[in-house]
Amino acid sequence: MQRMRDLLRDSLGRSLRELSDEDRLAAAWPVACGSALAEHGEVLHLDADRVLHIRVDSPVWMQQFLHMRSALANDLARIADVRIDSIRFETPNPRSPTSAA
Repeated sequence: MQRMRDLLRDSLGRSLRELSDEDRLAAAWPVACGSALAEHGEVLHLDADRVLHIRVDSPVWMQQFLHMRSALANDLARIADVRIDSIRFETPNPRSPTSAA
């Protein structure tokens, strides 16, 4: 099964090359983290410092995303063929910065 996932990830990466970095990352998002987890996060933007900003539904899901940060960064970078130096997770409420760099 893992071999099939790797094949699909590589195939998706090749098909995304014509898109912008952010669009490639957004397309790679559900593949990198799985559809169930992807529903609780959204790619917002990739800033000039190569930090990928992800909005997370709630602080409850934040812990899961933080736990997977390194794997997500590696998978997203590989699938989308985009350099990511860091991922910053943010919750919807801008007043309470429950974000983690």
